[in-house]
Amino acid sequence: MTVTKYIKQLLSYEEYSFSLNELIENIDKTDTSIKSELNRLIEKKEIVNLRKGFYLIITPRYSTAQKLPIQLYVEKLFRYLDRNYYVALLSAAKFHGASHQQIQRDYIITETPKFKDISKNSIDIRFFTTSIWSEKNIQIKKSDAGLYKISSPALTIVDVINHQTKLGGINRILSIIEELSEELKESDLRELISWYPNKSTLQRFGFLLDELRINEECQELLFMYLKARNFFPVLLSPKSNERPGAVDNKWKVDVNVKMESDL
Repeated sequence: MTVTKYIKQLLSYEEYSFSLNELIENIDKTDTSIKSELNRLIEKKEIVNLRKGFYLIITPRYSTAQKLPIQLYVEKLFRYLDRNYYVALLSAAKFHGASHQQIQRDYIITETPKFKDISKNSIDIRFFTTSIWSEKNIQIKKSDAGLYKISSPALTIVDVINHQTKLGGINRILSIIEELSEELKESDLRELISWYPNKSTLQRFGFLLDELRINEECQELLFMYLKARNFFPVLLSPKSNERPGAVDNKWKVDVNVKMESDL
C-alpha cells in the first residue's frame, strides 16, 4: 500500500489526520520511502506537516485555505501528543454562537507544560496552559471526524476573563461574554464553582454580568458563593504595576478601564 492509498482509506472513514508512526505500522515499506512520499505530497499541498510526526490531509474542499477546521483533527492530535486538552477561549466562544468577531486563530487549553504555538502558512494555533486540570465543564461535541472536547459556556467565560490581556483587553471580550451569557445555564455555573480556584476571576465575572444587566440567577449564585468566602478588591483589568483602590460595588471590583462593548 502507498501513503496516498492509506490517506484515501482514512478519508473514507472521515479521518483527516495521521501520524508517521501510524504509516510505519500500516504500510509495508521502508521508513525512507514513506518519508519520501510524504515530502512529495507536502510539495503538492495535499498534506501539511502540522507538528513533528503529525500530518493533516488537505481535501479539495480546504485546498484554497490550506487549513482544516480544528474540530476535524484536534482529538487525534492530542491522542498523539498524549495530553489533556479542550478547544477554548475565542474558538470555543465561536462554537457556542458568540461569533460576531471573525477569528482566524484557533485557541486550545492544555495541561502544563506549555506547547509551542503553531504558525504555519494559514494555520495559526495558540496554546494556553493550566496547572489545575478538571474534567468538569468540558463538553464533548461531535464533528464529521468524530468527537472533540470544548469548554462549556461557563468555563469559556472565566477563561476569557482570566486571559483578557492576551486576547486584546476587556473591551474586546465584553461582547463575547454578553453573547455567551445567553447560553449560560445555572447547572453549568454550579459545576464550575464546585472546583474553579480563581476567586478574582469569579468576582470579575459577577461584576460584568451585573454591569451588562444579564442573567440575574447566575449573578446571585456567584455572589452567594463569594459571600461565603473572604474576597478582596481586585482590578477589572489586571496590571502588574497597579493595585486596586476604593471600590463602590458589591463585587469589590475596581473599574480601572473604560468599558465599551462593540455589540
